[in-house]
Amino acid sequence: MDFENRSNYQTKDEEILAASLVKPAIFKVLVDRYQEAFLRKAGDILKSQEEAEDIVQETFVKIYLNGKKFKKVEGIEFKSWAYKILVNTAISRYRKVSQKWQAESVNPLDLELASERNLSTQDIVLESETKSITASLISRLPKPLARLVSLYYIEDKSYKDIAKEESMTIPALKMKLFRAKKMLKEFVNKNDKV
Repeated sequence: MDFENRSNYQTKDEEILAASLVKPAIFKVLVDRYQEAFLRKAGDILKSQEEAEDIVQETFVKIYLNGKKFKKVEGIEFKSWAYKILVNTAISRYRKVSQKWQAESVNPLDLELASERNLSTQDIVLESETKSITASLISRLPKPLARLVSLYYIEDKSYKDIAKEESMTIPALKMKLFRAKKMLKEFVNKNDKV
C-alpha cells in the first residue's frame, strides 16, 4: 500500500493502524485525528485536564500495542474500538483517583450491561455521556430535590415507596418532582443558549 502518496483524509483508520504496525511514524495520523476529541471525552469523565492528557496518551499507547488484535468486523469500526479503550482507561483512572465514585460519571457496570444488551460501542459511549450529563444536572439541584429525582427516575421507585421513605404525601412528592423537572429544564435551556 502506497500510504505516503494518499491523502490522510481518504485513508481509513483501520488502514492507518495496519500501516503503523509496519512503520510506527504513521501512527501520528491517528493521534492527530483523535487527540482533540479524546481529550474532551476524557476531560468529561475525569474532570481534570491534566488527568485527561495522561489518559489520552495512555490510550494511544494501548491502541498501538493492541493494534494487531483489532479486526474489522461489521458494525465495529476503529473509532468505536478506540473510544471503548479510552472510556475504559478513563474510568479505571477515575476510580483510582477519586474517593467519591458516584453519580458524577459512567458506572463501569453499566458498560458491561450495555454490551450484554448488544449495544454498539458508540451507543455505550453515548449512553455514558448522557448519564454523565444527567448526573451533572441533578447535582445542581438542591439536595432534597436531587434525592427525590434520583429515587424516582434513576432508582425507579414508585411514588408510594418514595413518599413512605421520605415521610411525605404523594401529592407533595409529585409537586416537588414537578418543581425539580422545571429546574432541570431551565438548566438545560441555559446551557443551550451559551
